[in-house]
Amino acid sequence: MDEAFLEKVIAAVEAHIDDPAFETDDLARQSGYGRRQLNRKLRALTGQSVREFIRTIRLKRAAQLLQQRSGTVTEIAYQVGFNSIAHFAKIFRQEFGVAPSEFSGSSS
Repeated sequence: MDEAFLEKVIAAVEAHIDDPAFETDDLARQSGYGRRQLNRKLRALTGQSVREFIRTIRLKRAAQLLQQRSGTVTEIAYQVGFNSIAHFAKIFRQEFGVAPSEFSGSSS
């Protein structure tokens, strides 16, 4: 059941990955859970809040796209729902330990 739940919420995030306005309330509606209930369930399963979970999915997709060389860092940041390239670069570095441009350049 937990696996099916995670698959459902991941699919919902991925369906809206390019929408920077897609946030906690939207995911709660898509998943059929209340905001608090969704937050509790995700925190129990992943150790992350809903907001952190959405950000992690976005960053993982960005990493995949960078490895595939599917566009510039700026294009990919927009594709995964970030409006600010500086913010994207900052949290990407926090997550992966390198700048997005270094990540794409080092993975052949």
